[in-house]
Amino acid sequence: MQHIIDRFISYVTIDKESDPTSATTPSTEKQWNLANLLVEELKQIGMEDVTIDENAYIMATLPSNVDHEVPTIGFVSHFDTSPDFTGANVKPQIVPNYDGKDIVLNAEQNIVLSPDYFDDLLLYKGNTLITTDGTTLLGADDKAGICEIVSAMEYLIKHPEIKHGKIRVGFTPDEEIGRGAHKFDVEKFGADWAYTMDGSQIGELEYENFNAAGAVVTIKGKIVHPGYAKGKMINSMLIANEFIAALPTNEIPQETSGREGFYHLHTMNGKVEETTLQYIIRDHDKDKFEARKELMQRIASDINQQHETDPISVEIKDQYYNMREKVEPVFHIVEIAEEAMKSLGITPLIKPIRGGTDGSQLSFMGLPCPNIFAGGHNFHGRYEYVPVESIQSAIDVIVKITELTADKYAK
Repeated sequence: MQHIIDRFISYVTIDKESDPTSATTPSTEKQWNLANLLVEELKQIGMEDVTIDENAYIMATLPSNVDHEVPTIGFVSHFDTSPDFTGANVKPQIVPNYDGKDIVLNAEQNIVLSPDYFDDLLLYKGNTLITTDGTTLLGADDKAGICEIVSAMEYLIKHPEIKHGKIRVGFTPDEEIGRGAHKFDVEKFGADWAYTMDGSQIGELEYENFNAAGAVVTIKGKIVHPGYAKGKMINSMLIANEFIAALPTNEIPQETSGREGFYHLHTMNGKVEETTLQYIIRDHDKDKFEARKELMQRIASDINQQHETDPISVEIKDQYYNMREKVEPVFHIVEIAEEAMKSLGITPLIKPIRGGTDGSQLSFMGLPCPNIFAGGHNFHGRYEYVPVESIQSAIDVIVKITELTADKYAK
């Protein structure tokens, strides 16, 4: 277990935050630090055909050790960290044999990880937890997934008695800003199907995700001296407030669950002369997803009709789609993962992802790619944690999937 802890900590202590405002791939130069480390580590454990391209996409191969034909399967994770909360100077804390009580992350700032608020903690009494120190995120999303894939490959290399077909692994930059699969070479990867190790709670197995879009709402105003503003000033912030209020007030992240979609206002910048609102739009149902986008445009049009200057413009760009339609025709790949979990005593939690993974885009690029738990909780913030036992369970699932796949295709 210490080997796993050391590997995971070596990843999360490297700053690798992505940047949505950058046009480069990777979006930040610092992502190369972990990428280059991973290339060397894959070579050291004995992986073959280890490559990294000019955009920091990493691929490697574990050759088949059976004499019958087996489909090539892949495992994929991303190495960037969310820009939503700082991932610099991560100082992981180890909590052995968690007792189910409050965990003081930072006594000086009175930051406490409590099961009274995060009741999932109680699932892991007796486990060894890795937490933050309360001032940064942890980065288990998705360094836990990388740790699991590397560790599983290392285990298979050291245990050739476990029979498996050809395995491909892939690590990507910029998943956290929705671009992780944009330059992924599916043909080069050469897998028949793959799994992203990018879920949360132990047992999660997901083949449905949100349809996703991003919207930028720009409101133009006019600034004049407020003492002489009558009939002249147009305050863009007040018009922005009209737009916000016109959207359904209960269709927001904190009021929805399951397959319910939402509008999420995540950034707002405003002055009298101009205000911008940045939204993400999410829905599992394609028709409802299209209706959400149409509603935003209709609200803007209605408000514009009340003003001579047409102050509002809305730019919407689709980001990714629900992978269900691409996975269902090859549903046996979900069933293999489910069987692997059950054989290890893990209860599969098959449910829709309230988010997206590289797998959703890869599925539409021709690589069906369900998502498997990586073990972390409370991603993208100071309360993030991961049980080491969940990392080990995910490693075991990867190994078992490869073994089951080889066995199912034995002559």
